Amino acid sequence: MSPEIATAARRTRKGTPNHPIGFRRELAKLACEPGVSVARLALEHGLNTNLLFKWRRAYQAGQYEPPTLLPVEVTHEERTIESAAAALPVQSQNKAHPVVAGVIEICVGIARVRIEGTPDAATLRVVLRTLRAAAEAET
Repeated sequence: MSPEIATAARRTRKGTPNHPIGFRRELAKLACEPGVSVARLALEHGLNTNLLFKWRRAYQAGQYEPPTLLPVEVTHEERTIESAAAALPVQSQNKAHPVVAGVIEICVGIARVRIEGTPDAATLRVVLRTLRAAAEAET
């Protein structure tokens, strides 16, 4: 029915296998084909049927696809606090150089983070690490 799919599942400390993404993707793709018995496919590969159904749902949701780069356009819309005081509550340290306000929006999976103002580098690192950990936990 299906070609042999090699798996080199690593075991976690609890003894449960941790299958590679490629293995999950291939089995989920096979499980989506019409006429394929998911239970039989799981049995042939020594998996729990519910696990294969979970992998199939993840595959259909696009979670096993490699991330694609999207075109990005950087615009330099300079808005000073004086012209957009109601939009972003950022205060300037130096009256001679007004603070330029900005917005950063990051979408990873189902998580969406919007940062307004001028965040420091440490804050951005924390946000990006948290999003990366959440994305890795989904897989």
